[in-house]
Amino acid sequence: MPQPVSARLKIGLSACFSHADPARSLFTNKTLQYVEQSIAHWLMSAGAMVVMVPCPTGETARGDTKLSHYAEWLDGVVMHGGADVWPGSYGEVPLKDAWIGDRIRDLYDLALVEAFEQAGKPIFGVCRGLQLINVAFGGTLYQDIEEQHGHPQTLKHRDPVTYDQNFHQIGIVPGTRLAKLYPEVQTARVNSIHHQGVKDLAPGFEVEAWSLPDRVAEAIRRRPERGRSYIAATQWHPEFHKYGSTETVDDTPILHDFLWACATAKVAPKTTLRGAPGKIRDRAARVLQQALLRRRR
Repeated sequence: MPQPVSARLKIGLSACFSHADPARSLFTNKTLQYVEQSIAHWLMSAGAMVVMVPCPTGETARGDTKLSHYAEWLDGVVMHGGADVWPGSYGEVPLKDAWIGDRIRDLYDLALVEAFEQAGKPIFGVCRGLQLINVAFGGTLYQDIEEQHGHPQTLKHRDPVTYDQNFHQIGIVPGTRLAKLYPEVQTARVNSIHHQGVKDLAPGFEVEAWSLPDRVAEAIRRRPERGRSYIAATQWHPEFHKYGSTETVDDTPILHDFLWACATAKVAPKTTLRGAPGKIRDRAARVLQQALLRRRR
């Protein structure tokens, strides 16, 4: 029997950006914010209501709606894939122009993570989402795995030709929450569509899976200490798994674990974690709020 609307979880999905481009024939010189269809459908497959969380700032900004309002209203948020993370977000200079990333999206994403962290709501990251979460809590990234990782058997983690048909093996770390979600699985096959990855892991987090054989972090989770909300992420795209297929690892346990955390947080006593550990890098929400205020003057 279908769930009534009132009983369904409301899950936010971070926005991707297509910045204003005067050469674009459609939506000429307009900034687009959008979501990738498969990740929305992935969340909806478990009955969740999915809402894109738009960036509240920009040249057309109006009103007083803030990311914190979404964090208060929604039950959790998923940070999904897209452009590279700007190396300046973790204190480095881009080594190549091609790796400059998207600084504007970084500010938005960091602010969104901060809003949900402060509200005590669960956060799940996919691909760029994992990298952004790691950076938000003080970690760093390889700007390019093949050039910087230095393992003698470094894999090609992104192939622009095969795209979502590029795969490799992962090893799940025993004793982790991910290992408990897959009790009979020690290694698994996943898709791989990235060239950046975790270099220094953020304090308070642990790696739950490594790529094989080159040991790039493929899943991370914040340690479940008192007063800390649920934060987990995968470097692969679980939403790209074909339902019923045995070609790649089943996405269902990961999805249900995140939604279980959202349902649990929904009925837990409401607390605001403003004194919680895990300071978000650069206080991005303040930057966005200041930009919004400037537009209204």
